[in-house]
Amino acid sequence: MAKIALGNHHEAAEPGCIRAVLAEVVLTFLFVFAGVGAAMAAEKMVGGDSIMGLTAVAVAHALVVAVMISAGLHISGGHLNPAVTLGLAVGGHVTVVRSLLYVVAQLLGSTLACLLLKYLTGGLDTPVHTLAAGMGAVQGVIMEIVLTFSLLFSVYATMVDPKKGIIAGLGPLLVGLVVGANILAGGPFSGASMNPARSFGPALAAWNWTDHWIYWVGPLAGGGLAGLVYEHLFMVSTHVPLPREDEGF
Repeated sequence: MAKIALGNHHEAAEPGCIRAVLAEVVLTFLFVFAGVGAAMAAEKMVGGDSIMGLTAVAVAHALVVAVMISAGLHISGGHLNPAVTLGLAVGGHVTVVRSLLYVVAQLLGSTLACLLLKYLTGGLDTPVHTLAAGMGAVQGVIMEIVLTFSLLFSVYATMVDPKKGIIAGLGPLLVGLVVGANILAGGPFSGASMNPARSFGPALAAWNWTDHWIYWVGPLAGGGLAGLVYEHLFMVSTHVPLPREDEGF
């Protein structure tokens, strides 16, 4: 049974760890820039509440997630998301020390992307994740738990599990498709964040923290739960060793 790997303070100074943390800044920046940018473009062109706008945002997220995971897989694992990092940490696939550094890097990348978008668009507010009218906080948390659970379950099944078989190599694309599908399903209700960093940058840039705590509690709970469930119930081997510095998941 997998155990959480704590790591040590020396890890933060290792060249491989430094490269991985910097990669998470860049990868999350590019992901959020495209994702939030698509949401802003959809709002400007077709109305953010239309099915066309929702579909455009879902497709943009699916594509950029797939590409950014692929781009970062061999450097940092291409997490892009504190919920993904937590989900992998509870399975012992990334150390606690590196996880904390990744989360800081992801928040920084998201913030920089949103501040730049606000500047480039002439001061337009970045759209923030908030609950739809008639949806309570508990409902929102549960929605984000379920959506993020499906995301992390897919990450484990398509990229972490050593017996992934014929889907080997398709993991980033399949995870991107899950993100897109979840946005179509949950976007009109909770916003389908699945990612605290994705919610943090827009909230900071717009200085709008309405319902923001939901987008930490829900995704982190869903990601951590998925990691525990897959690792202990479905993982073929007892444990996958921590990757080397030059490997992904």
